[in-house]
Amino acid sequence: MATFQAGLLYSESHEYIRVEGEFGYIGISDYAQHALGNVVYVDMPEVDDEVTAGEEFGAVESVKAASDLISPVSGTVVEINEALEDEPELLNKDAFGNWIIKVQLSDPSELNNLMDAAKYEAFCAA
Repeated sequence: MATFQAGLLYSESHEYIRVEGEFGYIGISDYAQHALGNVVYVDMPEVDDEVTAGEEFGAVESVKAASDLISPVSGTVVEINEALEDEPELLNKDAFGNWIIKVQLSDPSELNNLMDAAKYEAFCAA
C-alpha cells in the first residue's frame, strides 16, 4: 500500500517536491515506485541544466516499464542524487528519502499548481 507524505507537494505525473527555502528536492512518489516495480536505472539531468514545469527531465526504468520524469517546477539543477547511479533500487526502498534532483526554483508561484498529500491521495484513488 502506497504512503502519502504530508508536507510535500505532488504532481499528476506522480513526482513530489519538498521545498526548502529557494530549493526543491524532486523525486517520485511512493505510489509511483509501487506502480513501476523494481527500479533498475534512473536517467538524470546534469548539474546546471534547466528544468521546466510540465516538461521531461529524465526517466526511471524498472523491470516492467520506463517512465518519463516530469518536473513539477521550473528551475536550475544544483545537485543530483549520485547514489541512484549505483543503487537505483533506493527509490523502491524509500521513495521519499531518496530524491532524484535538487533544483533552485525560478518561479515559486508554480508550487500553487501542485497537490498536497490529501488531494494527491484522492487523485491516486480515483
